[in-house]
Amino acid sequence: MEKRGMMSIFDDMSFPIVIIFCLTIGLAPFAPPHIWEKLVMLFSGTLVRPLDILDLLMHGGPWVILLIKLARYYRSGPTSREG
Repeated sequence: MEKRGMMSIFDDMSFPIVIIFCLTIGLAPFAPPHIWEKLVMLFSGTLVRPLDILDLLMHGGPWVILLIKLARYYRSGPTSREG
């Protein structure tokens, strides 16, 4: 078994699954999305309750995973994406 880095976990996730998580967990509840409310609270300095911080982590997690996955995909170069 080949030894792989910790970041290779993101390579093993499929893009469609990550996008589905972003559109469901990342945006739920849909009117208005919790992630938007929590980001507004974060930037206004009112994100202090542990529940609000947990909400930000839970609803923001899929988006962070998508960003990491996209960055790794585009940094890998065209040769490693073939085949």
